[in-house]
Amino acid sequence: MNDSLTADTIRITGHDGDEIEAYFAQPLSSAARGGVVVIHHLPGYDRATKEITRRFAELGFDAVCPNLYTREAPGADPADAAAVARAQGGVPDERLVGDVAGAAQFLRQLPSSNGKAGVIGYCSGGRQSVLAACHLDLDAAVDCYGAFVTGTPPQDYPLQVRNLVEDLPQLRCPLLGLFGAEDRFPGPEQVAELERILDLNEKTYEFHTYEGAGHAFFATDRPSYNVAAANDGWERIAAFFRTHLEA
Repeated sequence: MNDSLTADTIRITGHDGDEIEAYFAQPLSSAARGGVVVIHHLPGYDRATKEITRRFAELGFDAVCPNLYTREAPGADPADAAAVARAQGGVPDERLVGDVAGAAQFLRQLPSSNGKAGVIGYCSGGRQSVLAACHLDLDAAVDCYGAFVTGTPPQDYPLQVRNLVEDLPQLRCPLLGLFGAEDRFPGPEQVAELERILDLNEKTYEFHTYEGAGHAFFATDRPSYNVAAANDGWERIAAFFRTHLEA
């Protein structure tokens, strides 16, 4: 197995023709392959998210992570950019869909592309991954503990978000969901509601909930990191994308 790869900061076309920053990683291989759009978590376009993007390249996919905060704070430190975006209520849904559409188009136009593209997101990005999969022609989507796909945000929630109950009947691709049993947003009851809606609408999905894991169990740089859940989750993500993104 050749796990050599390249990675660089680039510019891609996002929503409404805007030029936005993105982090791009790809294997050093001539084989045709699928692509993965990585949606960063609320703390932003940070080192941890770039590590995740490189991991998909190591797994054999082209991968790109658009900087969703490019417009609010171009060139800013990730924490500062996230603070600005949070103060403005977060990333608008329409703009998110447009940025993911641009990232998927970038991947599909690469000489290495087999024409397939998937999306994955963590925390707020998990919800955004589902949102994108309801509005774009993607081949696979992964939701890692995305809050408020179902359920209602509390009154003091810092972001201006709605749930996706009205969008879910339009889900356009298979969905993998990975959740922590000790999480509150989404809690087990919200995951169960999501399952009921997907079943009612005859959607293809695969969910796994990890006992003893809370929110952000993939985050290696946070106390919430859960080794067993994260390791199993990565195996499931790799298998899911190989099933749906390989030629």
